[in-house]
Amino acid sequence: MKKWLFEWIRKFRFRKIRSRFLVALIVLSVPPLALVGYISFNVSKDALLETNKQVTKDHLRTSSEVADLMFRNVINLNRSVVLNERIRDDLRTSISATAEEKSLIKDRTVDELQKMINNNFLDSRYVDSICVFDLHFEAYCLGRSDDTGIYEGVDMQEPITEANWYKSTLQRQGAIVFFGHNVLGDRSKTFSTAKLYRDSDTIDGKPIGLLIINISKSIFDTIFTGSNSNGEFLAIDSSNSQVQLIYPQESRIMQHIINDNLAATYGRLQEQGFLSVKYKNETTGWIFIHVVALRDLLRESTKIGWATAIIASIISFVALVISFIISGSITKPLLQVKKMMVKWTKGIRDFDETFEHDEVGAIGESFKRMASVNEELNEKLLLSELKERDAELRALQAQIKPHFLYNTLDSIYWMATIQKNHDVAQMAVSLSESFKLSLNKGQEAISVYKELMHIQHYMTIQNIRYKDRFVYVENIEDAIMGMDILKLLLQPLVENAIYHGLEPKVGSGKIQLTGRIEGEFILFVVEDDGVGIADMGRTEQGYGLSNVKERLRLYYGPSSSIGITSEIGAGTRIELRFKPRKEGGPVHA
Repeated sequence: MKKWLFEWIRKFRFRKIRSRFLVALIVLSVPPLALVGYISFNVSKDALLETNKQVTKDHLRTSSEVADLMFRNVINLNRSVVLNERIRDDLRTSISATAEEKSLIKDRTVDELQKMINNNFLDSRYVDSICVFDLHFEAYCLGRSDDTGIYEGVDMQEPITEANWYKSTLQRQGAIVFFGHNVLGDRSKTFSTAKLYRDSDTIDGKPIGLLIINISKSIFDTIFTGSNSNGEFLAIDSSNSQVQLIYPQESRIMQHIINDNLAATYGRLQEQGFLSVKYKNETTGWIFIHVVALRDLLRESTKIGWATAIIASIISFVALVISFIISGSITKPLLQVKKMMVKWTKGIRDFDETFEHDEVGAIGESFKRMASVNEELNEKLLLSELKERDAELRALQAQIKPHFLYNTLDSIYWMATIQKNHDVAQMAVSLSESFKLSLNKGQEAISVYKELMHIQHYMTIQNIRYKDRFVYVENIEDAIMGMDILKLLLQPLVENAIYHGLEPKVGSGKIQLTGRIEGEFILFVVEDDGVGIADMGRTEQGYGLSNVKERLRLYYGPSSSIGITSEIGAGTRIELRFKPRKEGGPVHA
């Protein structure tokens, strides 16, 4: 067997050393160049995909934050309508009103709605229509569409009460519900919010009506502004078994797969050669998605791949021609080759060695060229990384300019003072101070005293909004008032207690903040007597608590902890425990 192997090798062995050297050079030069080109192409492609995913996710996060601000304005409009005493009184009296009285009620209600639409404090440019229904489903509508859509001209009570959107609104017991379509069915370019009117004069909050606000889907043109020409931005509702497309009205990408569930939708997008990045909006629970065809995304990368292959082929061809010409000389000193290789291993890329036109010289020249190509590829990779970093920085340019903000709030304060609107003036002062404390001159740590001042300004704003519904109590040991803690550590917990605990509660509520030293730890406790948390799993999904948890762990280390206990109807208790950091010191273990 061994003898047969040697005979086979001898049969295909070239007699001339030039031929043997040429063949050896082909084997040694062409495959590495092809491999380097293949690896560099795939590395650049993977880097491009990862960068695109990160930049797109940052863009979607920014768009979601813009959406939260705009949806908050819609929520404020809902609350303004619901809290309007004239409309509320008319809904109570409409139960037993005559036809003539209902006509007067309708005129008054439409007039009140018109006043709210004209209110400069509420951004109503995307409001398509507003409809208020009494308990007999008598509609009072205002807007671009002042009828009740598919329910116009029929006995509305039975079809409305049997509709899924009405049942969902009824189950939420007064909370604002966002629907990805127009629940009245009269305009396909709008979506709806629905809220149950509850009588605040009764203990059990008896329903007295229904509020529907239809919003133009053109609001998403503002939310997704600044998008590039590649791909498509989508807003979908995945709360049901099938995905519902909210925006845009027609999608060339999603038109064939929109009836799937969310997981199947992502799978089919991947099968059809699309890259999709998603982000969940906190206010509505809708999914924001950016979809782009991989062939479009990798078009430039493919060009680079072809260019790399052509260059590698040219270099290989040139190397082979030169090697064929100089392969007759193989007397180049091997010591010079060794010396050059040692220099290359030490990072030196400029070689001053010269070679004779022989076989060894060809090896030396080939090594020089390979080192040069490697250096060029490294420079290209470094340039690509710099471009990626620049793209990430540009995607994060949405920053607040504090100086402009402070001047604006100061102007609001003086305008309110001149008009003797003390509540607005106080709210402007508190908001300005809150921003100053939040920014904290760019410092990450803040004293406990300043953090408490931030909370007090925040509570001032909320009590002005909610007419002194909330009572805030502090019980902080004097020993920790001067200590530095991570800024915005306590205020988000107080905000969370208001919006998820006390705001849904009927009547007043209380928040108590306690702080003390327990051994090596500092302990803060935030308690409220709100509605409590029905599903503790939701605490892992909200941005507020998850953000505090992550920042607490990163800043104070694994010894820090956050505990949550809650009882339905009784309230919620959140405990923060961590070891204080020494100034400039490392995170505690």
